[in-house]
Amino acid sequence: MAVKIKLKRLGKIRSPHYRIVVADSRTRRDGRAIEEIGLYHPVQNPSRIEVNSERAQYWLSVGAQPTEPVMAILKLTGDWQAHKGLPAPAPLLQPETKADKRASFDAFAKTLEGGDESKGEAITPKAKKADKKADEAPAESAESTEA
Repeated sequence: MAVKIKLKRLGKIRSPHYRIVVADSRTRRDGRAIEEIGLYHPVQNPSRIEVNSERAQYWLSVGAQPTEPVMAILKLTGDWQAHKGLPAPAPLLQPETKADKRASFDAFAKTLEGGDESKGEAITPKAKKADKKADEAPAESAESTEA
């Protein structure tokens, strides 16, 4: 019996949640699983990835083959490198918090205040529309004088 480590889809239509499961390769995607070894929630920011490393190592050692998406997850958590004897990956980066974003925005705003050129000016000048109307008006008046 060939055993695969694959994703089992749960959740609503536009909010998928997955469980990382060990199952017979002949079962359907959301079918019966031998064991659940982790979670993957891609919609959350940052994505939630939880893998029971001990069980993942066991199933890899007895010959279970991960699918491509699961292999990518195992590479992020470092379980695939531990199984193959490769060096561990860099830790996952944590996203910026709101305080960090606010501080970077304030710093950027201060740099803009230093230059007078960018302060208060529109990117696209509004005079173009007025110029077009002014160009059309003399052409109409010239036609009326000729007639």
